[in-house]
Amino acid sequence: MSSVLSYESLVHAVAGAVGSVTAMTVFFPLDTARLRLQGVVNVLLTTPLWVVNTRLKLQGAKFRNEDIVPTNYKGIIDAFHQIIRDEGILALWNGTFPSLLLVFNPAIQFMFYEGLKRQLLKKRMKLSSLDVFIIGAIAKAIATTVTYPMQTIQSILRFGRHRLNPENRTLGSLRNVLYLLHQRVRRFGIMGLYKGLEAKLLQTVLTAALMFLVYEKLTAATFTVMGLKSAGKH
Repeated sequence: MSSVLSYESLVHAVAGAVGSVTAMTVFFPLDTARLRLQGVVNVLLTTPLWVVNTRLKLQGAKFRNEDIVPTNYKGIIDAFHQIIRDEGILALWNGTFPSLLLVFNPAIQFMFYEGLKRQLLKKRMKLSSLDVFIIGAIAKAIATTVTYPMQTIQSILRFGRHRLNPENRTLGSLRNVLYLLHQRVRRFGIMGLYKGLEAKLLQTVLTAALMFLVYEKLTAATFTVMGLKSAGKH
């Protein structure tokens, strides 16, 4: 037992810890890039399914906008077939560019959450459950509001059956994102980019607030079990 707790063992333990911290510090950017790449791969793989899902959900809906071309799909397979036949296979990835930008939504959310949390901890020793819930809700509301215009354009691109000009060319290219943003603002004003935001906030804000609350409680419980000082305290 004395050999295990010897000075030499302590030196090895400290050296190993320093080496581990150094390695994590050096390679942390690569780990961050890996997580971002996973998000990109997920977007590329699932966008065709979201395109078909969006079109099937909106099929049969009545639109006041005459620029929208109606669809008639018999099911998922038929939707894939018609989209590829009439618009080309790349049409299945309509909305990819906005989707890639929306990968940063959680980053914005956590950035504001941590910022608000630090500001509160300057004034008190510990955050209450209500504090966590409120700042979690605020952080998600900010992230959703900032990225919502891209979600609006994402939905338009996924639906796809939208005429871009007098020549009746149908939407099928990501280069039209800026055009759609401009058209949306010109037709409906700046608030046209935020139509449906209220419903989206109700859908996401409460969920995110509850997630942060559970996250903080689990973190505190873990620190307690390990006998460590909670990160939520000074």
